[in-house]
Amino acid sequence: MVDVKLENIVKTFDGTTALKGISLSIKHRELFTLLGPSGCGKSTTLRIIAGLDYPDTGHIHFGDEEVTYLPSYERGAVLVFQNYALWPHMTVFDNIAYGLRIRKVPREEIKKKVEWALELVKLKGFENRYPTQLSGGQQQRVAIARALVVEPKVLLLDEPLSNLDAKLRLEMRSEIRRIQRELGITVIYVTHDQEEAMAISDRIAVMNVGTIEQIGTPREIYEKPRTEFVASFMGKTNVIPARVVERDGDRITVEFGSFRLDGLHYTEKSDNVVLVIRPERIRLKSGENTVSLTGTVDLVEYYGFFTEIIALFEGELRIIARTISDREVTGLRPTNPVTFYIDRDDIIVLPKQL
Repeated sequence: MVDVKLENIVKTFDGTTALKGISLSIKHRELFTLLGPSGCGKSTTLRIIAGLDYPDTGHIHFGDEEVTYLPSYERGAVLVFQNYALWPHMTVFDNIAYGLRIRKVPREEIKKKVEWALELVKLKGFENRYPTQLSGGQQQRVAIARALVVEPKVLLLDEPLSNLDAKLRLEMRSEIRRIQRELGITVIYVTHDQEEAMAISDRIAVMNVGTIEQIGTPREIYEKPRTEFVASFMGKTNVIPARVVERDGDRITVEFGSFRLDGLHYTEKSDNVVLVIRPERIRLKSGENTVSLTGTVDLVEYYGFFTEIIALFEGELRIIARTISDREVTGLRPTNPVTFYIDRDDIIVLPKQL
């Protein structure tokens, strides 16, 4: 088990730069997630760590050892693919044992290790079945068992849950987290699903067009985004373009449309900004440090454990509020007037990205 370090990794395919100087430091025993939209470079980063692709420039270290140009079988990282890549003509036992046989491990030791792996992924008794006789979740467990049985230094998971239905995804992400904690293994996980990343990760790197926009814990990424892209990508949120019109130290006044909000915290120099407001931070009652916005109700959507109110301001600006209180939304109907109250300290002001 090792730390993983990437230094200024650049990778180009057919004249297109997929990675633009990626640097990462992943800790021993950490479940670290690369999160971003399709085409942002996260799977390329994973393949370079695995040794399936090599960078144009930059360095990769596993602990004190540089592995940048080592072949994949010499660096001790095992990649679990999105489609599981199980041999259909082999039993579960033989699929899991495949890597051990390639390494010429003795037969009795193979049997013990495969039994251990089956127990770990809760598939004891399935060793004589074939992949076609398994559910998607069971196939995923076999793929993970096959990776873990060779005792890798680093486990790499590329969109491992994307082929599963919603219920199985929830079950399997909990299982992956359980296995990672039980073994104390370093895991690097790729996904485009923000909720999945938030639930499973120790830390997250949010990627965008070949760069890393922010690295932090799920709470840091969600509550303290550093860029407009991170704020808008991490879950449902309100992103409102505005302009700074007054400054008083680290407090500013902004305008958007006919609205004017004062006393907001902001230390950057740019006057073109966005206001980031999470729906759950908006209230329907005033408070001590709140600013207010009055508009008309467009939609009220009930989700069971919360209700969303979508309101229109000046006819075109849509802002979403979220509440768990049924009393607050009783009687709210489309075209009704509504006032949203937001604590000034819950409004994140960020420079507008070009």
